[in-house]
Formats: sequence, structure tokens, C-alpha cells
Amino acid sequence: MTHDDFAVFPDEGPEDMYEERLNGADLYFEVTGPEDSPEPPIVFLHGGPGYNSYSFRVLMGDRLQEEFPDRRVIYLDQRGSGRSGPLEGTEQGADTLDIDTLVDDVEAIRDFLGLDRIVPLGHGFGALIALEYARRFPLHTARVVVVNPWVHFPELAYTLLAEASAQRSVPLDDPAEQIRRDTPEGHYPNIGAARIEAAFALLNARDLLNVMQFTDAPTRMHLEFTDAEGQLAGGGEVQQALVNQGLWEFEYPRFLTELKRPVFIIAGAQDRTSYPEQVGWVADLAGGDVTVLDTGHYPWLDDEDAFTEALGEALTR
Repeated sequence: MTHDDFAVFPDEGPEDMYEERLNGADLYFEVTGPEDSPEPPIVFLHGGPGYNSYSFRVLMGDRLQEEFPDRRVIYLDQRGSGRSGPLEGTEQGADTLDIDTLVDDVEAIRDFLGLDRIVPLGHGFGALIALEYARRFPLHTARVVVVNPWVHFPELAYTLLAEASAQRSVPLDDPAEQIRRDTPEGHYPNIGAARIEAAFALLNARDLLNVMQFTDAPTRMHLEFTDAEGQLAGGGEVQQALVNQGLWEFEYPRFLTELKRPVFIIAGAQDRTSYPEQVGWVADLAGGDVTVLDTGHYPWLDDEDAFTEALGEALTR
């Protein structure tokens, strides 16, 4: 694989591209910055699930090298996503994809690169991986930074259902109580899945998320144009695999109290999928230090300067 196989990347600074068989999967990741840096490298963990690190690398790569010249940055396409190999080509297969496996992939990359400690930087769904990595591997985590985190998926499903109802001008009809009544004793009520099914029946997923995550149409189009340059379609396989494993029922907050490393949160006040409810869980239970920006789900699109400043503070405070 060569640099020319993809659209133009930032030009300045050392850069390595890797395709490695690690933890039973073909993982693609890029490393920028000086190898002899004393600072723990940032590992960017994209959202989706099933998205990729390409747009963040293109839109923020130069700026991060400029602002943090002494720090390495690792851009990972998680298994089954972006330029990493498909789930069907992994030893674990698609049917067993879960958060633990995605966390183990990060640890495999840390070990492969011979790093002592890292700073997981997780966005949206990727925040879940960043937080769980810090919980499971505190000795290898300097601190953890999350951007517009998703950690409570039944609650997120309710938020999406409420917005879809508002967009369609229909009363909010939460199926939770009916699901509880209909679920046999001893079985888990799939409330999150029922909520998300109801939400997407009212408004398709893309339109709903666009309304809730972007501040305006030009910002959304900017990201879509960058994605088109990367020619990295897909992600549905990863999403479906995680949904099959019960993603919409997953509640991470009970684990947040176990975090031993400093947690920093960058929140976009206009990202209604994360702020304030999802952000509140991390702030309250993990003692997270919160910086709220007047941005959407992708704060570097709305205010690159404010995001860079917030990231710098999270890395050094």
C-alpha cells in the first residue's frame, strides 16, 4: 500500500502507514510525529460504529502536528471499518464482535509499537472504547479524552425517539413499559432496540442523526465531501454485528466508577445525541473534567480553534 492509494493527506511531519495482522484481524493505522517523543501518543478512536479515521486525519492532521509537534498521533481504522480488513476475515468472525475485542485491538497496537502509555481519544461510539481501554489497562493509559461520548445506549435510543417524534409532530410513545410487561420473567427486556426501531420508523437514521449532530447543512456537506474523497464506504457490517450483540441495550455507566486515570470530556452543546445526558454520565461517575463548546458532534468542523485549544488543555491539565 502506498501513500498515493488514497486522497491527499497532510504533508508535514514523519508518517508511517501500517497494515498488520494483530489480535486476529487485519488492522490499518497511521502514525505521525517523532518516534523519540517523551509524551504518550494519542490514539484516535473514531465513532460510527463502523466509520473510519480518514476524515479526522485529513481535517485535523496538519493542525495537530502544528500544535503538538512533540506528540505522536495514531489514527486507527477499527476492525471491519475503513481500510482495515472485513470482519469476515478475522479469526473471531463477525458474530462475536464486541467492545472487549475492539479494546484488545488497541492494546495489540500499543504492544506492536512498543509504547509504554497512550492517550485514547474517543469520539462518539469510540469514546466507549477509549474509556474501557483506560479501565482495563490503567497502567498503559496516561489519561483518556472523549469527545461527545455515547455510553448509555437505551437512553440514547430514547433521545433519538423523542427527536424523531418531534420532527414528525407526533406524541412521544415510548415502548419501554409495554416491552417490560411483555417480557417473560427472567428475561431481559430489549427496551433500547424497541426504542430505536420506533425512532427509525418515524425518520430514517441518516436524516435523524443529521438533524441532531450538525449545526448547519454546509458543515454536514463539508464532512460528506471529505468522506467522498476518501472513497471509504460501508460500516454497516460492524454496526449490525454490534447490534446483534445487544448494543442498544448496553449501559456502560456502572463501569465508569472503576476508572483510575484522569478523564477529560469535550462536549458540543449542539450535539443533542450526547449533550447533556451522555456527557453527564461520564462527568458524574468518572469525575470527568468537562469543556463545553458551541459546536455539534464533530467540533473540529464547527470551530477548529476551540477544539484544538480544548484538546491541548485536556492533554496537559
